[in-house]
Amino acid sequence: MCPPEQGGTMQGPICIIANTGAGRKKAAKLHALLDPMIERIGGQPELRVIREGEDIAAAARAARAGGFATIIAAGGDGTVCAVAAELVGTDIAMGVLPMGTFNFFSRSLGFPEDPQEAVTALTEAEPRRIAVGEVNGQIFLNNASLGLYPAILESREAIYSRWGRSRMAAYWSVIRTIADFRRPSVMKVTIDGEARRLRTPMVFVAANGYQLDQFGLPGTDCLDRGQFAVFLAPDCSRGQLVRFAARLALRKARSETDFELLCGTEIVIETRKLRRTIARDGERGKMTGPLRFRMLPGALKVLAPVALAETSASVANRIAAEGPDAASGAAA
Repeated sequence: MCPPEQGGTMQGPICIIANTGAGRKKAAKLHALLDPMIERIGGQPELRVIREGEDIAAAARAARAGGFATIIAAGGDGTVCAVAAELVGTDIAMGVLPMGTFNFFSRSLGFPEDPQEAVTALTEAEPRRIAVGEVNGQIFLNNASLGLYPAILESREAIYSRWGRSRMAAYWSVIRTIADFRRPSVMKVTIDGEARRLRTPMVFVAANGYQLDQFGLPGTDCLDRGQFAVFLAPDCSRGQLVRFAARLALRKARSETDFELLCGTEIVIETRKLRRTIARDGERGKMTGPLRFRMLPGALKVLAPVALAETSASVANRIAAEGPDAASGAAA
């Protein structure tokens, strides 16, 4: 993550894009949450509420074209990613209000999980530039993956629709998906020109170190060098996958036994199936192969808390934002 830019106050005009899903209660709760922020920053930010089935990306494009200097994404990681994708390469600052289940991206910036505390932090935030990942032209902030993880997300949505959103429901979706797991896929993975063929149930490409730290995984050194951290799961049985999931939850996953970690700036993944389901920041979608990943240094302007400590995640983003050559300066 780059150092703060000059003028650490939220610049207007401001648009708030809020994903409330279905229901008036959520919308009312959102208004109650935002009123103190609106009063504190002054002016009259424009609030655009996105309801279930509506297009978040279209709302972000309209806001971008509307001349707003700051666009705030209120929602989970998927909502934030959709808004960020429309702001990459612009000078519009993106603010984040965590209203999802995990909120990995907002937490990586240093925002509290409590929405009220996050509102306070956002009013005092400073603009910074960070790197983002891209796969076949689609942006991701945290991670992108194919194989088992997109299947877990599909199961998770089915469980959410029946029992509601919670982290416990999310963990149950992992067990349920592994129980139904069949065969790993044969893939050709090329990292910085070095190709290998392997059978694997999952490839996980991380662009942000926060989630890795949360699960006790290595890979932040890759990000410190402006590279992706690429995790390849071994060809294994359902029982081995269950044991790996348990070790991951306990922050005891083991390199080489549970996964292989590789670093790279340019990644190409080819599979026998031309179209595959890809997960990006918790959202699923189809993509036509080959899948080409690249890092975009300094592509997104975000608002981050003033007191942001340079954790491994923030250091990774700073170095990546400045490009791989900055790694030598960080090590000095």
